[in-house]
Amino acid sequence: MTGTAAAPGARPPARLICGVDEVGRGPLAGPVVAAAVILLAPVDGLADSKLLAAPVREQLAQVLRGAARIGIGCASVAEIDRINILQASLLAMRRAVLRLGCLPDLALIDGNRAPALPCPAEAIVDGDALVPAISAASIIAKVTRDHLMHRLALRYPGYGWATNVGYATRLHRDALWRLGPSCHHRRTFASVQGVLF
Repeated sequence: MTGTAAAPGARPPARLICGVDEVGRGPLAGPVVAAAVILLAPVDGLADSKLLAAPVREQLAQVLRGAARIGIGCASVAEIDRINILQASLLAMRRAVLRLGCLPDLALIDGNRAPALPCPAEAIVDGDALVPAISAASIIAKVTRDHLMHRLALRYPGYGWATNVGYATRLHRDALWRLGPSCHHRRTFASVQGVLF
């Protein structure tokens, strides 16, 4: 007789399921950042990052670093301008999954489009509010991108990135007209093009 029968009552091997989300599709400046997260233990308080106060996001991100396998991927401003923000977002998500250090059995993607991945993937609209692993990815991506924009704010003062993280606030739009665009501005976005032409 060949093959090995499972013991009665044996549990099937646990599937590796990762949640994937991106942050930064709307800003006028900075990269788009994605995270892929495999939860290794339950984490209380997970929710869509947009609904959480910054200190809560920071605390949850710290907890997740010890309770999850995390991959982070980015698409640069040059890539956003070259292939458009949708394709750049999908690229960042693909890079995040590939940086997990293992191939998940299933990737659950926030939204209605899934990137090309070497594993099965399912897109879930409002997944960041419905699926804990996607909520976790949303938090990690948001915290990572905010930290990056805060660092860039020190090098490129005047645009208010320490508070608006690249989004089109009035302060940011006024600074664009006053200072002109930096190398981190997305030149294919209408508000930036208005300054260039």
